[in-house]
Amino acid sequence: MKFIVLSSFFLMACSLLAQDIQLPTPDRTGGKPLMQALNERKSTRSYQNKALTLQQLSDLLWAANGFNRDDKRTAPTANNRQELELYVAMQSGLYYYDARKHLLKEVKKGDYRAETGVQDFVAQAALNLIFVSDMEKASGRQYAYTDCGFVSQNVYLYCASAGLGSVVRGSFDKEKIGKLLNLSTRQEVLLTQTVGVPD
Repeated sequence: MKFIVLSSFFLMACSLLAQDIQLPTPDRTGGKPLMQALNERKSTRSYQNKALTLQQLSDLLWAANGFNRDDKRTAPTANNRQELELYVAMQSGLYYYDARKHLLKEVKKGDYRAETGVQDFVAQAALNLIFVSDMEKASGRQYAYTDCGFVSQNVYLYCASAGLGSVVRGSFDKEKIGKLLNLSTRQEVLLTQTVGVPD
């Protein structure tokens, strides 16, 4: 009996210490028709301080840069280098999106949304995506930025389809974000993008 009680406490403690977020299977069949999503695609700069559901988060990240085939993603990269990775700043912390496992790996606890840009709304929106390129893997700097654009547009189209708001942002402190994420010298922050429930 004592063993069962101790085991239960151990499992509860492990769940409280769990840092990563396993995302549910993305819904690959929902959403609005493409032409309607394109018609409704726009930049939003006013957000409610409201979190996304786990399903919305799952669908967003998969649409952005998830795997839609065994070794290929929803966004193309030059020479299939797949150098671009996503980080997510939410109220609960900073996370790395492991696309292969469809998992958010915690980088740091705490609310760092405001650190991802200079605009007031970045601290209010549900999350801020941080686009990071491994420049040693990339076919070249111009290709890294081009590939980044593909992923950003995927985010815009998903948000238009799901009734969410989004805006891509070039105003951020690259060095500050790099330190927050503990990036290596070969990794570079290229872009940020805010996603949330429109106000």
